[in-house]
Order: sequence, then C-alpha cells, then structure tokens
Amino acid sequence: MTETAQNQKGNSTVFTSVQAYTLAVITLAIGIAVGYFARGSAPSAPANLPENAQAAMSTPPAGMTGAAPGNMGPGQLPGSAPQQQAASPEMLAKAAEPLLAQLKANPNNAGVLAQLGNLYYDGQSFPQAIDYYEKALKVEPNNADVRTDLGTAYWYSGDADKALSNFEKSLTIRPNHPGTLFNVGIVEWQGKKDPKAAITAWEKLLQSNPNYPEKEQVQMLIERAKMHGASATKG
Repeated sequence: MTETAQNQKGNSTVFTSVQAYTLAVITLAIGIAVGYFARGSAPSAPANLPENAQAAMSTPPAGMTGAAPGNMGPGQLPGSAPQQQAASPEMLAKAAEPLLAQLKANPNNAGVLAQLGNLYYDGQSFPQAIDYYEKALKVEPNNADVRTDLGTAYWYSGDADKALSNFEKSLTIRPNHPGTLFNVGIVEWQGKKDPKAAITAWEKLLQSNPNYPEKEQVQMLIERAKMHGASATKG
C-alpha cells in the first residue's frame, strides 16, 4: 500500500518502533481519507425505491460516524464499491421507470439524465451511472457538479486517470470547486500514489474556500500526506 522506511535482513523485513508507528499512522490516515468522497451533487435515495432499498443505499459504512465534508459518499480504493449494500438491478430498474418516462417526452433533459446517473451511482451500478452522467454532460457540458460525479463514478470503477481527467475539466469550469479539489487529493494520493499532488489540491481547497466546513479534516489529511511523502522518500 505504501512505501515505508525499512531495515531488511535476509528475506525478512524489520521495522523500528518509529517506522512501525509511522506506518500505523499512515494506514489510519488512508482509512480516513477513503472513507469520505465528495459528490458534486447531493446523493439521495430515490423516493420511489422500496423502503428496504432506501435504507441500504443510505446506511453509512460500519464504523463511520460524524459529518462528512460537503455532500460526502462513502469511498474506497479503486476497483471496489462503497462499503454499503448495493441496490439490486430490479430495484434500480423500478426506481428508474418514472425518470425514463420523462426522458421519452424530452430525451435531452439534462436534469433527468443526471438524476438517473445519481440513482445508479447510489445503487453502485457505476457503468450505468457513467453512461447517464456522460449523456447529461453532452447536453450541459459546463455542469461542474455532474462532471465531478462522473469522475467519482470512474474512480469507483477503478479508473483513476479518467477520474482525474474529469476533475480537471470540472476545475476549468469552477477552479475553486471544493468537492472537486477534495476528490483530486484523494485520487492523487490513493490512486496515483502522489502525496505531493494531493497536498497541492487540498491546500488550494483551503485557500480558496476558507470557510470550508470540514477544514480540520482536510488539514489532518494534509499532515498525513506529508508524513507519507517523507516516509516514502526515506525508503
């Protein structure tokens, strides 16, 4: 997961007490970092989903409490879905019916297309979420929120490069978009293993958004990323 300063003897790896502590701190920080991921638009379970499906889609991961930065969704490393129960394809298809009916009347309704993207995103059907987000962006290419959501869907699909590409496009539209900057930091750190780039994004987030509600958390992530970078350099 991370490169740490190590003393090697033969085929065994020996950690000093300081190194072991540093590794533990970094591992904890990574867990915190990927536990939250900013959404461009507020995630919500569709009102017409069955009650049990709404509960599954809105239940936070085990062990996570407290407010998340902005409109946060749970997150993990690329290639794995958020730590919450996914809605079944049948539930999602049922929930999508009224939105699809609206599209029949107006196929280029960007708002409805984005809502469908959100529905499939929240249900952890990321390929379908990506499809609808991209359709919405063809109609409204300058929607930074939807562009950020598209990036997060690519991240959950295991494609850090496409995630960053969409975040960059979002920032050309809204250079100080807090959710996008937060996400850039996560992907740079966890997806690209570049803590310096993550720090740059988070520092810009705090400089351009001095009243960011989760300022303390971002400051903590910056400090942990600095420790990670220092540890990797020593290694």
